[in-house]
Amino acid sequence: MSESIQPENTASKSSDLRYPIGRFALPETITPQDIDRWLEQIAALPAQLHGAVRNLTKVQLDTRYRPGGWTLRQVVHHVADSHMNSFIRIKLALTEDNPVIKPYDENVWINLLDSRGDIEPSLDMITALHARGLPLLESLDASDWQRTFWHPEQEKTVLLEHTLAYYAWHGLHHTAHITHTRQQHGW
Repeated sequence: MSESIQPENTASKSSDLRYPIGRFALPETITPQDIDRWLEQIAALPAQLHGAVRNLTKVQLDTRYRPGGWTLRQVVHHVADSHMNSFIRIKLALTEDNPVIKPYDENVWINLLDSRGDIEPSLDMITALHARGLPLLESLDASDWQRTFWHPEQEKTVLLEHTLAYYAWHGLHHTAHITHTRQQHGW
């Protein structure tokens, strides 16, 4: 299954281990306050993710957050992959007229060798990517957030403000996979 920015029907907390904070949902109307909140969530992600994995052992990192799900190690590597792709998509949308983005199969990517290694390079990548990308995101005005890209897999045009909403949720979603697993195991 490929990654998706398709909104879901509910944003409430869930007992479903796949969605510990609930499924992604866009508000009907996006306000400047929503944009500010999502930017704050994106800014906070590197520290939150570092805190979520602090002092986990190799065995703990190789624990799946749910039966059939990814390991905590894979979750960290996935966040780096996903946010790297998001940054590129945003830059393309800001510099081209409705560019076609390149989808990727997150389940294939997560099984590559680099997703089995030490998480520190991915944590560093997330920190650096957010440090570099956040000033750009914070500089955007209302018209910039209306810029778009074409998602060929979903066969639809995606607004940058929707991408921002998704990636704010995405970071919280995967951090919750880690913190929920820690709570369940008493780590």
